[in-house]
Amino acid sequence: MRAEDLQQIDEAPTVEGSVVAIDHADGIKVNDFNVVKTDILTDNGIIHVIDGVLMPALVAGH
Repeated sequence: MRAEDLQQIDEAPTVEGSVVAIDHADGIKVNDFNVVKTDILTDNGIIHVIDGVLMPALVAGH
């Protein structure tokens, strides 16, 4: 998904199955992290660099 597409949505699924919030009120944020570089094209998709680390929620018993 390109950066221009992020402007149209409020959340996005992750590969591991959780959902992250997309905020575009003041730039683009993923959860509480700023997107600092967008649209890095790779062989298997598009990367957007954020200024933090997203951690999946811990599930009891796993």
